Amino acid sequence: MSSAAAAPDGAGRSPYHGKAVGLAVAAAVGGFLFGFDSSVINGAVKAFTEQFELSDALSGFAVAVALLGCALGAWLGGRLADRWGRTRVMFLGAVLFFVSSILSGIAFGVWDLILWRFMAGLGIGIASVIAPAYIAEIAPAAIRGRLGSLQQLAIVLGIFAALLADQVLAVATPGEGADASGELWFGLEAWRWMFMVAVIPATVYGILALRIPESPRYLVAKGRRDEAVDVLTQVLGSRDAAQDRVGEIEGTIRADAELASQATLRGPRFGLLPVVWVGILLSVFQQFVGINVIFYYSNTLWQAVGFAESDSFTYSTITAVTNVVVTLVAIALVDKVGRRPMLLAGSAGMALCLGVMALAFTQSTEVPDPANAGEMMTQLPGGWGTTALIAANLFVVFFGASWGPLVWVLLGEMFPNRIRAAALGVAAAAQWVANFLITISFPPLLGAFGATVPYLMYAVFAVLSFFFTLWKVPETKGVELEDMESVKVVRRTRESTA
Repeated sequence: MSSAAAAPDGAGRSPYHGKAVGLAVAAAVGGFLFGFDSSVINGAVKAFTEQFELSDALSGFAVAVALLGCALGAWLGGRLADRWGRTRVMFLGAVLFFVSSILSGIAFGVWDLILWRFMAGLGIGIASVIAPAYIAEIAPAAIRGRLGSLQQLAIVLGIFAALLADQVLAVATPGEGADASGELWFGLEAWRWMFMVAVIPATVYGILALRIPESPRYLVAKGRRDEAVDVLTQVLGSRDAAQDRVGEIEGTIRADAELASQATLRGPRFGLLPVVWVGILLSVFQQFVGINVIFYYSNTLWQAVGFAESDSFTYSTITAVTNVVVTLVAIALVDKVGRRPMLLAGSAGMALCLGVMALAFTQSTEVPDPANAGEMMTQLPGGWGTTALIAANLFVVFFGASWGPLVWVLLGEMFPNRIRAAALGVAAAAQWVANFLITISFPPLLGAFGATVPYLMYAVFAVLSFFFTLWKVPETKGVELEDMESVKVVRRTRESTA
């Protein structure tokens, strides 16, 4: 192999990596759609709940139904990617999100809104599977972790962009203050425009999906060897290196053909292969530590500390910006430190922070809500409020620097080639289902037990995630995708297959 070929895999400073970064950024826009949609609904939910006169249960379902669509989209996306190709499925996700954004904005009632929200979830679920798979398959091993982390960076940027768009649209309504129920252009309320503005990132994603090249691994699998060499030459900087890499891919495809009976997710562990269960549990733990409770229901914590409900944009912005910054830290460290050490540190930090939050809320009291006559609100006395506030933000830091981005990195790279897309689809579907369960379970848990019990439960899951990582998650830093099947969990002097 020529020196030009060696540089990208070794030093990680090849000028040709810029092309890989560009392709990864384009694919990661799918993550932006997820972040944008999950946040944009928060600005609209109160307005459409009042307009359609919804019960709390129906309003909550209208919000959470997109997560069920995401689960189905993720499961379908992994299978379609192996048949149609990565970029075609990306385009399908963009179209679904584009159409659903317009239809949600002109919804006549709650039931068609629920249908269009489910459609949006399908598009997002598809994008959530394809982005990490495509990035892993296009990226040189030396920078694959950093590029895979772009998925999470895109998600948190999407959350911030939607937050900003919601605030701008609400403030633009006539009269004083921000009101998502107020009419804007063409007689449509601001909350409808909050949905329709999502056509902008959906359009960008669709255009990029049509312009970026197909995954080299998919091309080789379909017998389009020369095209695969051309794509890899762009990111490796040497046609010789690209030829060698294609040869490796062809070798794994031939081996997979000989093991055709194993090109399935079925296995001896409760019906699935062990590595598939590792992916599923990574996804579940990422959600079961309660990160979306912090994002979706942060008002409870902030009001308990003493912030007014009208300050929601300010404290939501603080959380969103914090998440962006720590994700950048993760991107800088993942290919230097490795996946396992960062996950272990993140689990320990999250468990400690969640434990402190649970302890703080044992001291809470119920006081009359000054903004809503006849209603009560939780309040933390003295220094307990500040303690809970610091712990909550440190929790976001630990999550954003570890489990947030690194789960997407691992899901994109840890599966053998022959089952990557399908296994990623199953793991991502599990993530969306876990997200749904956490999202709908927090309000009843909060009402029945207060904040202490749910935060303590999330702390327990954070502890479990530490031991799960220690025992079952392999280190994949610098390993070529063609060699993933031989990767083992290394713990002290003992080794066990993942």
